Amino acid sequence: MLSFEQALEKLLAAAQPVEEIRPMPLTAAAGRVLAAPQQSTVAAPPLDNSAMDGYAVRLADVTKAGVCLPISQRIPAGTVGTTLQPGTAARIFTGAPVPAGADAVIMQELCEHGEGGVVINYVPRLGESIRRAGEDIAIGDEILKPGIKLRPQDIALAATAGLPELPVYRRVRVGVFFTGDELVQPGEPLPPGGIYNSNRYALRALLEGMGCEVRDLGTVPDNLDSTREALRRAAADNDLIITSGGVSVGEEDHVKPAVEAEGQLDMWKIAIKPGKPLAFGEVRREEGKAWFIGLPGNPVSAIVTFLIMVRPFVLRLQGVADVTPRGYALRADFDWLRPDVRAEFLRARMNDNGGVELYPNQGAGVVTSLCWGDGLVMNKPGLAINKGDSVRFVPYSELLS
Repeated sequence: MLSFEQALEKLLAAAQPVEEIRPMPLTAAAGRVLAAPQQSTVAAPPLDNSAMDGYAVRLADVTKAGVCLPISQRIPAGTVGTTLQPGTAARIFTGAPVPAGADAVIMQELCEHGEGGVVINYVPRLGESIRRAGEDIAIGDEILKPGIKLRPQDIALAATAGLPELPVYRRVRVGVFFTGDELVQPGEPLPPGGIYNSNRYALRALLEGMGCEVRDLGTVPDNLDSTREALRRAAADNDLIITSGGVSVGEEDHVKPAVEAEGQLDMWKIAIKPGKPLAFGEVRREEGKAWFIGLPGNPVSAIVTFLIMVRPFVLRLQGVADVTPRGYALRADFDWLRPDVRAEFLRARMNDNGGVELYPNQGAGVVTSLCWGDGLVMNKPGLAINKGDSVRFVPYSELLS
């Protein structure tokens, strides 16, 4: 069997970002992946400006508390004042440019109205409450690196730098379909031997949450010809095809021979639990190919395998540079004394005491364990865990985007 690390390395070595890059206005760029480095067109702030409402003064005029200075000008944000005359103060507001000649701003709470001006009840320091031009960004600074999924704060930074749009990779297109005559859609009567198709809805939600364009081909009749036809339709206009189940070697498992007939397929046994079987390959089309990933049919196995294997592959197709989820070393508030020889991904959640606890039933068919938890404990093969040990916990917030 391949180790988790070996299988992930093989997947990521194959994945390349989609080629098409599109300019996207800032209003629509959040959640997209930046395709090229971005430089600032301006300095931020563009001029020395006031950090608060108050009074701009010369240090030479405020050598002791209680000095009263006449107000020579008023400078609201968006206007530029004149040079500050010696022996005067300028009424200034947050964000307004500091007038030439002033070397400090005193907050209004430290001042009071006096006869003929403002009384300064404080001796300022040089540069106090002044934000210097370019202290945040200099003209030409690289502000955003390629390969990041743009967050609201990244959009704010681009706007601050004067960029009206950003070059982003187009959305990854993923076709999904499902085989199995036992599959029934929620809302329909459940016949004897039938099961509701939860993987269809889970995979769609996972992919759409990542920003993919999902093309759902639904449930395909459980025979070779229908499966091959579904693969051809999915390959025609998608970058990736994902299915769950049907990739074994049984007489009713038609996905494996269908993919082999329409392209090529590698069957991997991965030393992970839950999971283990993963099919990876490609389906031919008139120009190029679509990648294919076949997930286990068990719902928990399908979702966990998606999170730890498929998600980084999709992120790399999207152009994301760093696809490793962030994990945290937390205290185990449980015993796990009979570890598997495979790497284990245990459904867990943080508690109010700063530790991690496990769902009591870690069976691969227990979907409730995914909903109860808020992340996964990633346990190395054969490693027993005792209460108080440090474990690596990866929250769902790191795995669901």
